[in-house]
Amino acid sequence: MTELSVTTHTPIPRVRLGQSDLQVSRICLGTMTFGEQVPSALAHDILDRALERGVDLIDTAEMYAIPTRAETYGATEDIIGQWFAKRPTARARVTLATKVAGPSRGMPWVREGLGLTPKDIVASCEKSLRRLRTEVIDLYQIHWPERYVPAFGAIYFDPVKDRSETPIHDQLETLGRLVREGKVRHIGLSNETPYGVHEFVRLAEQHGLPRVVSVQNVYGLLSRAVDNGLDESLHRLGVSLLAYSPLGAGLLSGKYDVSGIDGPGAAEAGRIGRFESVRKQRWGRPEALAAARRYSALAREFGLTPTRMALAFCYTRWKVASTIIGATSLAHLDENIDAWGTTLPPELLERIDQIRWEMRDPAA
Repeated sequence: MTELSVTTHTPIPRVRLGQSDLQVSRICLGTMTFGEQVPSALAHDILDRALERGVDLIDTAEMYAIPTRAETYGATEDIIGQWFAKRPTARARVTLATKVAGPSRGMPWVREGLGLTPKDIVASCEKSLRRLRTEVIDLYQIHWPERYVPAFGAIYFDPVKDRSETPIHDQLETLGRLVREGKVRHIGLSNETPYGVHEFVRLAEQHGLPRVVSVQNVYGLLSRAVDNGLDESLHRLGVSLLAYSPLGAGLLSGKYDVSGIDGPGAAEAGRIGRFESVRKQRWGRPEALAAARRYSALAREFGLTPTRMALAFCYTRWKVASTIIGATSLAHLDENIDAWGTTLPPELLERIDQIRWEMRDPAA
């Protein structure tokens, strides 16, 4: 079988997740494009390169590939599982994170009904284990809350919409069962609120159940809602932040500065231009593109590429344990990793905050 090559690249620094024993790289490889934009062979090359360069945290989810559709449900996990099968030593070298989908968001092939029942969690975990060809998941995360929360671009909580079919305590008990059975090592959350993080920690400590070690939320120049209070919760509770979409679905790379998200060449540029479903999300807002153009111009004024500045912003924030990067090519992956070690001068950080003051978080 093919084995991973040995390289002389300097490893990315490592960090402990929450209060767990998981030591992971400060950069995480996100894989949601595997099986849609990225075919299997290229995905395996990207996984090889990431590990060679010291990125040993790999994040996926049962609902991937993205944009989600019935035909590609589970494809990303399957591609990673094929990679493990071809690389016998790879599994022991990575921290593997995946996610159980929350209640259905118009995706009946992923989850039906409003709740996230114990049966749902167990069934999803076992399916992920089979697709990933592994005996244990290092970090098993709830992809989005079971209860109603304003998420994925919504910003206001509406009590009228409040509902929950499965209490947090029941979710925790089920995750605890998976930990006891050796199918999961640690648990985490995603797209969560300060209330949710506190409640998961409170109930875990009260009932002797597994404590969440991380929260995976959007964080970057276009969406800094974490800075509005969640950061304090994570700090005081000892829970780590895994920051996703640091490039704002590509907006912060500068590749849409000229064409926009629907102009000539936009479809070839990336996900927003290619998929209408993505353009309809928060990343497709005119305000998001306008802010991205401001940040791109600022980066170039300081002699940086927009990608390097946007990633360096996340890489150097005290509140970010690991930044999740995506890649649809080896060159893209290398560019993202090469941004590590970039220091943004105080005057540049001040200008970044000035733009945020004017434009806030257009993709929150």
